[in-house]
Amino acid sequence: MGHLSTHVLDTMHGCPAAGMKLTLQRMDGAHVETLKEVVLNQDGRSDGGPLLDASAMAAGRYRLLFEVGDYFRARGVALPEPAFIDTVPVDFGIADASGHYHVPLLVSPWTYSTYRGS
Repeated sequence: MGHLSTHVLDTMHGCPAAGMKLTLQRMDGAHVETLKEVVLNQDGRSDGGPLLDASAMAAGRYRLLFEVGDYFRARGVALPEPAFIDTVPVDFGIADASGHYHVPLLVSPWTYSTYRGS
């Protein structure tokens, strides 16, 4: 059964990014639809299961928007204005709706990295 999940690690502090906000969107040409907005839990993951479960999975183009600047400001990090990294957009495709898609994010105020996890 397919599903979409994420996990965010704060590499500046060496911990999960608890409290970070993220938005999941589906993109169809110029049309963008917001599917879900969540705040990450103490483990840097979404509560209540995957971002998309098997019943909601569909092939197509998606975007995750990670609110990195707000997260680091809330942690007391003094960021310049404008912040070097404020919102991290990760655009990705789901080709197989029965597959497991995991999109981890490793982030600091100055860099980020992502990949298709397991």
